[in-house]
Amino acid sequence: MLKILVIGAHPDDCDALAGGTAALWIKRGDQVRFVSLTSGNAGHHTMKPKELAERRRAEAKRAGAIIGVEYDVLDLDDGRLEPSVERREEVIRLIRRHAPDLVLTHRPNDYHPDHRYTAVLVQDSSYMVTVPLICPDTPHLRVNPVIAYFADDFTRPNAFTADVAVDVDSVMDLKWAMLHSHVSQFYEWLPYNDRREAEVPAGDAERLAWLKQRWSLRLQDIAEKHRDTLARTYGADHAADVEYAEAFEVSEYGDRPRMDVLRKLFPVR
Repeated sequence: MLKILVIGAHPDDCDALAGGTAALWIKRGDQVRFVSLTSGNAGHHTMKPKELAERRRAEAKRAGAIIGVEYDVLDLDDGRLEPSVERREEVIRLIRRHAPDLVLTHRPNDYHPDHRYTAVLVQDSSYMVTVPLICPDTPHLRVNPVIAYFADDFTRPNAFTADVAVDVDSVMDLKWAMLHSHVSQFYEWLPYNDRREAEVPAGDAERLAWLKQRWSLRLQDIAEKHRDTLARTYGADHAADVEYAEAFEVSEYGDRPRMDVLRKLFPVR
């Protein structure tokens, strides 16, 4: 059994960027924990921060229950995350407590400052998790975990490079259900922010169908962009039929696994 720690900036980042892979890990018998470093209490256009934070925590809990992962939502303010020493030590303790084999997180070049600083905090915590005199109140790790980044489309200063791509077609119903649980985001805030709130249906089933229509192309695009990586992983015939995939780039700040170890870490066998 492997232990995987998925660290996002907001409640729904882990689901959107690694929910399918997490479902496959759970099916394989691995232990997965989702963590949102902020409460997501700024992601709405009508709600007050306190009630929004409570709502988003409940949404995350429901989403995690769908595949059987624990989903922790910390109390830090959305939109105000900073890569301070205090925050770094919190992340060091977080990683040490869970002692993961693998940590997934955002890349440091991203449109959202919370995403960027989540990446920086994880990077700054790597290696330090093995240093006994740093945060001595929490036992240090003897091995620096592997760190990998979620896929994105940003190109400056560096474009995302997929080291592994995971076929998630078999668990997409679970991933859609997880995203569907984040009502405040996928049916309220994000449509409002995209000026498309008038498109959102009222009924639950109709909303789920709308969500799939609205987000399918974005999620299918990962498989299209990383078809070569899928082929290296599964073979060309299998890769050609993959509709949905999640891709990850190994960070140079964590342990650097050989390809055979990487294939064992991810649920691709």
